[in-house]
Amino acid sequence: MRIVVTGGAGFIGSALVRHLVTEVGAEVLTLDKLTYAGNLGNLAAVEGRANHRFVQADICDRAAVDAVMASFRPDRVYHLAAESHVDRSITGAADFITTNVMGTFTLLESARHWWNGLEGAAKADFRFLHVSTDEVYGSLGAEGLFTETTPYDPSSPYSASKAASDHLAIAWGRTYGLPTVVSNCSNNYGPYHFPEKLIPLVILNAMHGKPLPVYGDGSNIRDWLYVEDHARALHLIASKGRLGETYNVGGRNERKNIDVVRTVCSILDRLSPKNHPHADLITFVTDRPGHDARYAIDATKLETELGWKAQENFESGIEKTVAWYLDNEAWWRPLRDKVYAGERLGVLTGAK
Repeated sequence: MRIVVTGGAGFIGSALVRHLVTEVGAEVLTLDKLTYAGNLGNLAAVEGRANHRFVQADICDRAAVDAVMASFRPDRVYHLAAESHVDRSITGAADFITTNVMGTFTLLESARHWWNGLEGAAKADFRFLHVSTDEVYGSLGAEGLFTETTPYDPSSPYSASKAASDHLAIAWGRTYGLPTVVSNCSNNYGPYHFPEKLIPLVILNAMHGKPLPVYGDGSNIRDWLYVEDHARALHLIASKGRLGETYNVGGRNERKNIDVVRTVCSILDRLSPKNHPHADLITFVTDRPGHDARYAIDATKLETELGWKAQENFESGIEKTVAWYLDNEAWWRPLRDKVYAGERLGVLTGAK
């Protein structure tokens, strides 16, 4: 089985690549532009493996994508390449539209051209998995869960760009017959997570005695999914999911942001104690514009139809995650020193 993984040097993409190469035994080509969040260090575990190769390319570059298709001859495309940080989308939406919308369009067209040239079983078995987010559904109230039929209601430039790309993938299946399937996941966490996102940012700031910024009053709720559980789900969806369908992937681990931060602090107090509780560093800051109140995924369809089940709960996953950052300074130190030092992103000029 030959699989192209776009964005495979990113956080979720690299977890998927490691799973496919080491656990599944697939032949994998990682295609990644290596933006600030793409890191070849994420792929160190598969470096030198005979069943893995890497190509640096932009999914917006049709000629480069076509060349990958023609030379690698994939049986599947797993599409994870995307700009993904809401805060960055607030002040730099253009990159999100370019990569997430136009990049997905370019990739779909290249895949369609490749698939149209296949015959017999190769054509029938080809799959295009488009990987997306629960943020396309907007914000939940105190009750209820996102299902695959929840209407789209994106709040940020990021989620709007992902909603558009979801619609493109579905439309390419309906209009052109391209065998597509779409997944929408809840918030991921785990090793190799670029330190602009909440959990790695809090871990590293706490380790260095810096303020732990919590938006608003910290009451916003997210459903947390361990990244390796997500990787297993994605391959299962591509392998057994019904064409044209959407599958929600969630960890059934709803937590208020403030409780996530306090949990990280508690683990650090135990694993790396200082002369004061890490929670003393918590600092409430001005809320993010358009900050959705609550996300929560109903993964029943994935669990019952395809038999997936998360192996980690939040308690076990967050313990592993904090321990990994404590043990892997060689991975995060260059990022922290040269790429992103933990400063606030997404602040609108003149915002109160």
